[in-house]
Amino acid sequence: MLNRFPFGPMRGVLADEAERAIDAAFAGPLPEVVGRSLVERRVPERVVAAMLDASARQDGAGDAVEQVLRSPALERWLASEDAARVAALATDRIVQSDAFRRAVADLISSPEVRKALTETAGGFGEDAAVAARTRARTADFRVEAWAHGLLHREPSRPGYGGVVSRGLALVVDGLLAQIVFLVAAASVAVVLGLAGDLRPGWLDGVLVGGGWLLVVGAYFTTFWTATGETPGMFLMHVRVKAPSGEAPSLLRSLVRVVGLILAIIPLGAGFLPALVDSRRRALPDYLAGTTVVYEP
Repeated sequence: MLNRFPFGPMRGVLADEAERAIDAAFAGPLPEVVGRSLVERRVPERVVAAMLDASARQDGAGDAVEQVLRSPALERWLASEDAARVAALATDRIVQSDAFRRAVADLISSPEVRKALTETAGGFGEDAAVAARTRARTADFRVEAWAHGLLHREPSRPGYGGVVSRGLALVVDGLLAQIVFLVAAASVAVVLGLAGDLRPGWLDGVLVGGGWLLVVGAYFTTFWTATGETPGMFLMHVRVKAPSGEAPSLLRSLVRVVGLILAIIPLGAGFLPALVDSRRRALPDYLAGTTVVYEP
């Protein structure tokens, strides 16, 4: 089956990983466990019974089969240590054989096993995302209820994204944008490194700061304009909308990026209005005329 694996170079990697997994299993207590299980489940007795029964059907030796199976001597031998050693020896030879190794390797690398592992991992990831969204929305209402109770304000309208959900989405997007920036900065550094000492010392700082603003701005503007949600917002099931109900335009997205930076500078104080506003709008929403809503 490994020879029919469709991904060419990956075939050898999977085969090596499968062989290492099998060697690790055989180095442990697997042979002894299999031998003990064979004795406890009376496998040799059942095999002998099946063989004698088949022989009896062919040769008409039914009485002889019954006598052998009911023989106290056979039962005593099957319960003895000699039978256990024979079973363990036979099991050890089986699991050490090339045929058994190939069978296990084929099983591990089979499409069915890979599909099952993929579905299990995907299901676990989706469950974790749903749990995170549920807890975040619960926290949205609890934090807001505390703020409204402190200021004696009416609850906000339902359906608008709260500060906890939006904050978690911003953290995810910040990490992704930083990764994009680091990759871009590394690429630019390679090019600038060729210039050696020809550039002034202050140029590095200007390029880093300007590059960071450019990457972050492009990241948020692109996603907000295209779909109304960044990857972090998609994870938390919240979306930015213009007054028309559609995704914000390019100009609104650019203004919202400026508002986002201004809201972060005073230690995130620009997001506090979302706790008391009836539509949970923060500084970026006031400047760009947008709102953030929960996705169904």
